[in-house]
Amino acid sequence: MEEESDCRKINNSFLRDHNYATEADIISTVEFNSTGELLATGDKGGRVVVFQREQESKNQPHRRGEYNVYSTFQSHEPEFDYLKSLEIEEKINKIRWLPQQNAAYFLLSTNDKTVKLWKISERDKRPEGYNLKDEDGRIRDPGTITTLRVPVLRPMDLMVEATPRRVFSNAHTYHINSISVNSDYETFMSTDDLRINLWNLEITNRSFNIVDIKPTNMEELTEVITAAEFHPHQCNTFVYSSSKGSIRLCDMRASALCDNHSKFFEEPEDPSNRSFFSEIISSISDVKFSHSGRYLMTRDYLTVKVWDLNMESKPLETYQVHDYLRSKLCSLYENDCIFDKFECVWNGSDSVIMTGSYNNFFRMFDRNTKRDVTLEASRENSKPRAILKPRKVCVGGKRRKDEISVDSLDFSKKILHTAWHPYENIIAVAATNNLYIFQDKVN
Repeated sequence: MEEESDCRKINNSFLRDHNYATEADIISTVEFNSTGELLATGDKGGRVVVFQREQESKNQPHRRGEYNVYSTFQSHEPEFDYLKSLEIEEKINKIRWLPQQNAAYFLLSTNDKTVKLWKISERDKRPEGYNLKDEDGRIRDPGTITTLRVPVLRPMDLMVEATPRRVFSNAHTYHINSISVNSDYETFMSTDDLRINLWNLEITNRSFNIVDIKPTNMEELTEVITAAEFHPHQCNTFVYSSSKGSIRLCDMRASALCDNHSKFFEEPEDPSNRSFFSEIISSISDVKFSHSGRYLMTRDYLTVKVWDLNMESKPLETYQVHDYLRSKLCSLYENDCIFDKFECVWNGSDSVIMTGSYNNFFRMFDRNTKRDVTLEASRENSKPRAILKPRKVCVGGKRRKDEISVDSLDFSKKILHTAWHPYENIIAVAATNNLYIFQDKVN
């Protein structure tokens, strides 16, 4: 985030036609794999679209390739729970990649109830010359088979196949809000409003309940779990956040049921700021460990906070995302925007953090220089290689030419989901049904 990166170049944007955009096209999650070569998006229609980065071209070695569609598949279908007379949406809530072990790629995707493990693999050869089948795949009459043939592999056009390898279901009463793959690469956890379950990637018919905050009497329920994530290096440690604005760090070595946390992070509320909305806006919508594992980042409605794992009393840093909305909380409550769940991400070196806002704005904060920038992902400035201009919101008084008034912000356009390439300054931003990919200015 030097001066240069205030002018981020658009790499390319995957724009679906506005005229045909439906509710099902709205992107609900974005995730780079561990090398950054692949980028997956999930949408409300249950589809997963995987983009692959083109290889470097010999003519322009300094310019890395763009992301193009690699594979598209239907991950989840709408279902109906007849016991509870409940429709289960196909919407993809989260996607998490597994580290690559061989030529194939694996990812976990989840809707409200079911997690699926998908294998994405390439095929460029096909076997020909079966004994029991003819070339069309029909079974031959055994009486006509007189010779024994050895099948041979013939080259064919490259095909990318997505196949479901495991289905982890029937373990959640409430809606799954997050999944996280453990650093042991053998287990993962799925989290709903009241419980966290630990799964083995090889075993689909049972999981271990590691956190359960459900009270015996549901009328005594005061908070729900909003997100959870494993530590990037310590396979025994994970955190989960709550709707009350607290974060609990748990150690699975301490006990099988992690109802007792080992660390508790919460910022005491300033009594002078107390209002009817205090509890709603303090609810944490996302929690992320830094790549180093030393820090935690949490996003609530108005701020992003960075916590040091060794200091529970207060956050190390607090960044105001859109403080100008404080005066608008009443109307945001009435149009339900106050319940929007914004995500937050670290860059590869943990020095810059990014999160979304309204009006298709997204914000970046440089932790070293304390500079921040507001950028906009919109169709108007989405020509490839266009340079993004920083945006400013004015709260009253006189509005400058390049500023936008807080009263003219469009709250239906919101950036909830973003992702940052693990090593490079490439970001993916989901704006309703459009995916924008921006990269740092290339000299």
